Amino acid sequence: MTDRLGDLTAAGVAVWLDDLSRVRLSSGGLDQLRREKHVAGVTTNPTIFAKALSDADEYNWQLKDLATRGIEVEEAVRMLTTYDVRWACDVMRPSYDGSDGVDGRVSIEVDPRVAHDTDRTVAEAKALWWLVDRPNLFIKIPATEEGLAAITATLAEGISVNVTLIFGLDRYSAVMEAFLTGLEQAKANGHDLSGIGSVASFFVSRVDSEIDKQLDKIGSEEAKALRGKAAVANAQLAYERYTEVFSSDRWQALADAGAHPQRPLWASTSTKNPDYRDVIYVEELIAPGTVNTMPESVVTAYAEHGETRGDTITGAYEAARKVFADLAAVGVDMADVIATLEREGVEKFEASWGELLEGVRKSLSAAAQGTGTPNEAAKGNAEAARRAGGNA
Repeated sequence: MTDRLGDLTAAGVAVWLDDLSRVRLSSGGLDQLRREKHVAGVTTNPTIFAKALSDADEYNWQLKDLATRGIEVEEAVRMLTTYDVRWACDVMRPSYDGSDGVDGRVSIEVDPRVAHDTDRTVAEAKALWWLVDRPNLFIKIPATEEGLAAITATLAEGISVNVTLIFGLDRYSAVMEAFLTGLEQAKANGHDLSGIGSVASFFVSRVDSEIDKQLDKIGSEEAKALRGKAAVANAQLAYERYTEVFSSDRWQALADAGAHPQRPLWASTSTKNPDYRDVIYVEELIAPGTVNTMPESVVTAYAEHGETRGDTITGAYEAARKVFADLAAVGVDMADVIATLEREGVEKFEASWGELLEGVRKSLSAAAQGTGTPNEAAKGNAEAARRAGGNA
């Protein structure tokens, strides 16, 4: 039988799962994906946790204990989510050990409401790092302007970071600069650079969704011909910048001190348009030293019919630049697109976080009053959180 995910891994793409739940953990499902489907990491977000908490009775015992202790809702959310992430870190530990600390990582996001507050983001990152207390943890920090300083400061503390919500090339360059500065400060602070990891989560499908919407409004044949091309081109040019930065003398000095590069991670890789091939954001973004985080549906789809055609990025830079030239020619303003996506990305995760808090609040109340099972109280909020946050 063809091992398509094995072929993808051999081509240099780390397969990560964009999902987590206590059912997946307790059933052994995550460990099975690690052992049988080459899944080498896990990413989470508030939408994923809202759905997980509403679906599983396995949270009820912890919710009841938290309610009995009178724990406030925000702290309860931290305890519930860090419990799952700590468990997932333990499940993924063989991948971490077997890859010299490169893979086997599990990501948890800081409260998205502090995305524009540098000091609070760093404080939240440190608290989550302490709560989970596993070396293969990643703290997710949004790549807002204020987040850039937080990324540097968090790395300087020796804490591994998943930089999320990257949409544009210039912001991606700023993220890599924040990473290099953070490692330089970590080295000056006496931290072992070999234990600090990072990925830069470059969002893919949302770019096509936003640009396709504009192309449909323009309506010309030239515009229609560009539908579904921008996201892959954007990511391909991001990889070009990655190769430039991580072949520099500045990076080599850090590598000589034991540092691992900040790998580009392709996020939002499920297709939002059913007319597009369901694995397009995997097949067209294959290159060494990358990560692709996928919902299980995409993992399954690639295992069934994905095609690994070698490196599909490195030779595509000129074609990608032409896509952007053509987009500009028909009237698409990329700077406006990127600003819109970043603003909406933070707003969506803030909304999902709010729904998660509300779901846990209802669950704690139900547990305290003995009115039904706690997770039943949260069910109405899971769908709202999904709609608010959208698919990653």
